[in-house]
Amino acid sequence: MHGLTPSLWPVRYKPFPDELTSSWLVRLAHGMGLKVQTFCNLIFGNRLQVWNRDIDRLAPSWLLDELIQRTATPKEIAYATSLRAYEGAFFNHFKASGVLPWVLNLKMYHRTRRAYGQQFCAECLAADEQPYFRRRWRLAFCTFCSIHQRLLDDRCHRCGEAVAYFRMDFGRDEASGEVPMRSCHACGARYDEAPPVLGDGYSREGMEWLVYRQELLDLQQGFELPGLDWSELAVLRQTLKLLGSTYRNVNLHEHLLVELGVDDPGLAPGRLLFEVRPTQERFHLLQLGAWMMSDVEEAFRRAWSARAFRYNHLLKDFRNAPEWFVGIAEGMRDWRSRTR
Repeated sequence: MHGLTPSLWPVRYKPFPDELTSSWLVRLAHGMGLKVQTFCNLIFGNRLQVWNRDIDRLAPSWLLDELIQRTATPKEIAYATSLRAYEGAFFNHFKASGVLPWVLNLKMYHRTRRAYGQQFCAECLAADEQPYFRRRWRLAFCTFCSIHQRLLDDRCHRCGEAVAYFRMDFGRDEASGEVPMRSCHACGARYDEAPPVLGDGYSREGMEWLVYRQELLDLQQGFELPGLDWSELAVLRQTLKLLGSTYRNVNLHEHLLVELGVDDPGLAPGRLLFEVRPTQERFHLLQLGAWMMSDVEEAFRRAWSARAFRYNHLLKDFRNAPEWFVGIAEGMRDWRSRTR
């Protein structure tokens, strides 16, 4: 391991655009000709375990600072590989545990993942000279690739295992050069050969609303996300909670199926958080919610008039609701009191 003792490593890959911390770390290990676990043990020792946590969410400073020093990567670029880069847009305040709005949950247990929190686009991986995993693929908001016009995958198409590319060299005698991050660790199937799943748009307005905001992610520089409005995303997430609600007086999902002439896809039962639903369910719900957001005040008034919810449901458990949305909810309350 003498080649790794100087300040700079002989292999000094910088993060690709929108690359995740974990993806960058795996590429560095394989670039050194080492298995991922061997590399991390040599660099961080047994005391600092890397893969028993969601390092893309937690992004510990001891890990990122080491990569900065050894690869001469600017600090802002290195720290922007973590999911904290979405603070102020997709969530107001970062927290290390619990539900983080819009961030898919991995449900880490030791080094295994019990949830399908890592998505990918098979055609993006196929087109990459060096395959890597994008940061946006950890967002529940992103369900399709606007470049290749296909839904994202969130598991192996052959065996159904969750994506865990850091485990792809488990069981191998040694790493012989770089190992492209294209294969399932469990069965060896190539992710870039996953058959395409195309999602039909329910409405032009809803799809345009989603595509425009997803494309804004391309403009992100470091921690700056120009154009994305936190208040819009917060209201959309509250709408998604109503769409998945099991309250007796909330039937917004059924109302929108009729409004848009869409068949019921049969959502998973129970009050599942949006961030743990599979990609196809999230794509379905996002289209309904985006259609409402495209003409937000009119859509909510129509749904309320159709008794799809009560006005007090709009603000239920909605912390720091934007003032403009509070105005919509209070307007419904005032209108009801005037018509009694």
